[in-house]
Amino acid sequence: MNKWLLLFSLWLGASAQAHEFWMAPDRFALPVRSEVALALRVGEHFSGDPVGFGRPITEALRWVSRSGTVDLTAQLPDQLNQDRISLAFERPGTQMIVLDTRPFTVTLAADTFNAYLREEGLDRVVALREAAARQAEPGRERYRRHVKTLLNVGGLSDASHAVRTGQTLEIVPLSDPAGVKPGGTLSLQVLFDGQPLQGALVKLWNHSGTQLNVLRTRTDAQGHSTTVLPWSGVWMASVVHMVPATDQAGWDWDSHWGNLTFELPAPRRKTPR
Repeated sequence: MNKWLLLFSLWLGASAQAHEFWMAPDRFALPVRSEVALALRVGEHFSGDPVGFGRPITEALRWVSRSGTVDLTAQLPDQLNQDRISLAFERPGTQMIVLDTRPFTVTLAADTFNAYLREEGLDRVVALREAAARQAEPGRERYRRHVKTLLNVGGLSDASHAVRTGQTLEIVPLSDPAGVKPGGTLSLQVLFDGQPLQGALVKLWNHSGTQLNVLRTRTDAQGHSTTVLPWSGVWMASVVHMVPATDQAGWDWDSHWGNLTFELPAPRRKTPR
């Protein structure tokens, strides 16, 4: 079996069990007209295995900048046989790469499903299952991934980080992470179907040396969350939202997993005079 198909099969089986799925560039800041290599990862604790790029998993792949939005989906291979894609940018500024996956399905044992709901802060779903006396039933779930990564090209930032891309579940940075210093605050907005999502559990992940740090916050009525980011380096924001399935397709729940990766630059060292 093709190694990417094997990893993809493993991803299908594990993805809905609180495994994150994110986009991992080989660098977040780069000069104009140089390449960045983008990879996909799936795993736990902000450490994951590669997943190949390809149309079998992709609903849409887009590139957003101040020049507009470019659909890159047609450039993906027909099979999951490409471990990364490379892009080069002719103009400086903030670049956002956006990926939405096709829907996939999984059935989880009741105990596993209930634990996953609590881990992801999906208290409303827990309450609905309990109210219907269905908490002992397996979780039959259809899920989709909605991921973004932010890049800085040529040392120039612009407002592209805050563009609403129309993802079903979307994490929108209200402030540019490239302009945040360690110890500063980052404001995010979470949208579901284009509307602010209240009460969503937002996790922010960061590796500081060998230590994994996870910060947690809930969105307010406007879908906003504001978090102090103490450390520089690569960060990942994640959120999960789940609603009852309504199309009678044999699945009880539709879940959407939002993800954003970005880098908080390290402070520049002052040069002695």
